[in-house]
Amino acid sequence: MIAQNDRLLLVGQGREYWVRAGAGTFSTDKGQVDLAALVGMEPGATIATHTGSVFTVRSPRPTDFFTHGKRSGAPMLPKDIGLVIAYTGMNRNDTVLDAGTGSGIAAIFFGGVAGTVKSFEAREEFANLARKNIGEAKLENVEVIAADMLAATGSFDVVHLDLQVQPEHVTHAHSLIRPGGYLACYTPFLEQMAIVVDAATTLFPEVHTHELIEREMTRSKRGTRPSTSVCHSGYVTIARK
Repeated sequence: MIAQNDRLLLVGQGREYWVRAGAGTFSTDKGQVDLAALVGMEPGATIATHTGSVFTVRSPRPTDFFTHGKRSGAPMLPKDIGLVIAYTGMNRNDTVLDAGTGSGIAAIFFGGVAGTVKSFEAREEFANLARKNIGEAKLENVEVIAADMLAATGSFDVVHLDLQVQPEHVTHAHSLIRPGGYLACYTPFLEQMAIVVDAATTLFPEVHTHELIEREMTRSKRGTRPSTSVCHSGYVTIARK
């Protein structure tokens, strides 16, 4: 059941709106939506604007936070987050350290898979934004810590780094990872990837770097072809201890 202040998607009429259940109205070109009427509804229900346009109510998933959540910068794309989850075998038994939280998008994806996630963000303003997004995703197993990951202690099954990685980050990550666990580093440039690989190769017996190329297909009356959007995003280095 939808509660007061829950984040929701309203979908229909060729539109998609990111709203919050509660007091007030939300104006669209299809009419106004009574946000208070959303409280008590079930996901999948419909609501009409004052002009009679009907929208379906959806509870958001991690993909919706990627699309609609407030950002502090450019988050990792879902394809790269998925690669990290798949190549580390992240699962509900895992304790994950995520560093370079940003707006918390990767942490939201990880939180839906792993047992617990501790996400380190050195910038307080970014940490506060991530806490807001993660709270709206209703993930009680994700904690955001406003600190450099070099201050992290404990043992983890997976350590994920999405920051300006330096050799000391790789060394510290190695000290935190349980035997058989994984380090995953996202780097947008080849030069940063080389820093990660050079540092990891001296510590980990298995180091592999992947570039995941994604092409969305578009279909029209003229035919079907790959989208012209950019398909490269960055490099993901996976190292196993």
